[in-house]
Amino acid sequence: MQTKTSKSALFPYVLWIALFVIAPIALVVYYSLLDLHGNFTLDNYKAFFTSVYLKMTLSSFWYAFLITFFTLLISYPTAYFLTKTKHKQLWLLLIIIPSWINLLLKTYAFIGIFGLYGPINAFIKVFGFDPQQMLFTDLSFVFVSVYIFIPFMILPIFNSLDRLNPTLIYAARDLGASAITTFRRVVLPLTLDGVKSGIQVVFIPALSLFMITRLIAGNRVITLGTAIEQQFLVTQNWGMGSTIAVFLILFMVIIMLITGQKDKGGRVR
Repeated sequence: MQTKTSKSALFPYVLWIALFVIAPIALVVYYSLLDLHGNFTLDNYKAFFTSVYLKMTLSSFWYAFLITFFTLLISYPTAYFLTKTKHKQLWLLLIIIPSWINLLLKTYAFIGIFGLYGPINAFIKVFGFDPQQMLFTDLSFVFVSVYIFIPFMILPIFNSLDRLNPTLIYAARDLGASAITTFRRVVLPLTLDGVKSGIQVVFIPALSLFMITRLIAGNRVITLGTAIEQQFLVTQNWGMGSTIAVFLILFMVIIMLITGQKDKGGRVR
């Protein structure tokens, strides 16, 4: 009787996954096997392995790596110092609040900031320099992306650091370990799960960015997300767009498998 009840309780979740996870993926795979005329073909998959799409894929991974690297470089020290502050939950909330703002609004705000008549160029003019075009560059694209993803990287790292048992650090220092050795041998291994979670929530979305690439980087940065948008909305080639989406899903699954790890914990219970 209890087994039947547990199975019936799982039914809504199974139905949800079937309708909103499995069915959309199956639909994408189905369209990836069709050409412009709706005929079955494997040409879309052959086209993906041409130099054009392979270069675009490598470019997407490169920019996703840069965004993730700089986000991690900023977020880990920030999360560490947050755990040492008196009102750490308040400071964490102040960092998270910008993520509540619509992404499109934040992107347009940076267009104004980096524009020829924005505050940065106005500040440059004070020192007698000519205005600089900061938009439509790789630097502006990476900068804006890092800013947007920082709260999502800080949160899992902060949680891992906050759960860390401080007595382990004290024990390492009492045994003669330096601050660097303590961090390398104690703190980092015990917070590695938080780092991996942060990499997941940053690298995977960064791999499929398309709106920021359009508004901030112009046509200088082409990612897998941008290519999917072009195939669906510009060229109307749903088959090729779906094929790129299939490979993007595969890349995401692989990344999740690589960065996935069970929480080992660091607190004495």
